[in-house]
Amino acid sequence: MYDPRTFLDKIFLVIKGLGMGAANKVPGVSGGIVAFVAGFYEEFIYSLQKINLKAFKLLFNGRFKSFYRYINGQFLSLLIFGMLVSYFSISKLLDYFLETNELFVWSSFFGMIIGSIYYIAKDFEHWNQGTLTMGLLGLILGISISFLSPAKENDNLLFIFICGIISVSGMTLPGLSGSFILILLGNYVLLLVDSVNALYDTMAEMIQGDFSFVDNPARLETLLILAVFTAGSAIGLVTLSHILGYVLKHFKHITTAAIIGFITGSLGVVWPWKNAIYMLDQAGNTILDSNGDKIIMNYNRYWPSIYEPETWWAFAFVILGVIVLMALEWYGKNKRNKA
Repeated sequence: MYDPRTFLDKIFLVIKGLGMGAANKVPGVSGGIVAFVAGFYEEFIYSLQKINLKAFKLLFNGRFKSFYRYINGQFLSLLIFGMLVSYFSISKLLDYFLETNELFVWSSFFGMIIGSIYYIAKDFEHWNQGTLTMGLLGLILGISISFLSPAKENDNLLFIFICGIISVSGMTLPGLSGSFILILLGNYVLLLVDSVNALYDTMAEMIQGDFSFVDNPARLETLLILAVFTAGSAIGLVTLSHILGYVLKHFKHITTAAIIGFITGSLGVVWPWKNAIYMLDQAGNTILDSNGDKIIMNYNRYWPSIYEPETWWAFAFVILGVIVLMALEWYGKNKRNKA
């Protein structure tokens, strides 16, 4: 079990949380990949599995220190803290770069996913008829999801709760992007843009002593939606970790093969060279979210021109993404060797 012994260890764990939080928000990128490549994926799943009936008995009996130790509390709290900070800082920065340098951002993520495929596949020596079949099915599923059209936005609270349960799959299963699932469900903008920004703005106002948001019905409704989504995510995270823990224990090689195939197929989601297809109303007008931004429904992908200088810059960012993943692998490997 992870037990940070130095201040630097704690900082690195928070940074990993930052990476997972940022990755979970970007469509096509999985926070689980960050955990897998950085060397703390099994620790993450194991710690989540400890949130069970025994843990709640310790909590309700007032044995808070025992509860904290039992669930690997230091590990989870630092990691989750990093994720929360990411949503209110890195995510804002990421939104800005996606708006101003979209090609280079997607190129970086494309490179990171290529690096993650290499990382997962290079030591996998269990290819047979069963694993090849699952790998192929994962590849086909990943490619198919890339070309699905999203549903319309739905703010029904029960549906929001279900979205929360489903969306955390990107944190527990490498290669399955929770953000892209929210796009397919039609609620990406509502839950990961509008709601998060509403909470950020509310917190900023409260710090300044401004509580006028209590008289803003639209703001309160958005905050309620975020609360329901968060509750669903928490329940889904714990539930999926138990399911995944069982699957990895009993069907590890088949599951790994499916993950390799799925991640490979998901490259289509983050293909850098694409034009956005915006959501239109029945009159053919572009639909805007509450911030006045156009809502992206899907993308038209195309092959880049090698004669454009921008293309070569994009290639450079792809390489940068690969290097980042290799650096994470090196750090994770060294950490495991010292453990």
